[in-house]
Amino acid sequence: MSFDGIVSRRLMAATIWLVSAGGAAYLFVFEPGRTGIFPTCPFRTLTGWNCPGCGTTRGLHQLLHGHVVAAFELNPLMFFLLPVLGYFLIAYTRFALTGHPMPQINFSPKYGWIATALILCFWVFRNTSVYPFPFQ
Repeated sequence: MSFDGIVSRRLMAATIWLVSAGGAAYLFVFEPGRTGIFPTCPFRTLTGWNCPGCGTTRGLHQLLHGHVVAAFELNPLMFFLLPVLGYFLIAYTRFALTGHPMPQINFSPKYGWIATALILCFWVFRNTSVYPFPFQ
């Protein structure tokens, strides 16, 4: 690997961490839906229904303030995806700093289909009146 490649990997990792920290700081200060500049969900705007990602920004704001239950109520799916995203961020950072290859994760395609089915079921279920959390 060339010196330029190492520098660009490290620069990319540093940029990802800085943008994430900046986004977290902005999200900590400004509450989505009340202050600040936050995008609206196009699916919700068009249909009035929640998509699987609806509530994630508000949930992250609540999580940053230590309100775990409120964050979970806004989007429970986020709690399953945050550790996965964190793992890949740390794995990429390790790769960028040390040059050790990223871990190979080989899942059977059936796990991809199971994950897709679970997300679709969550998407439908969260827009019903029997959903255990407030309809938003």
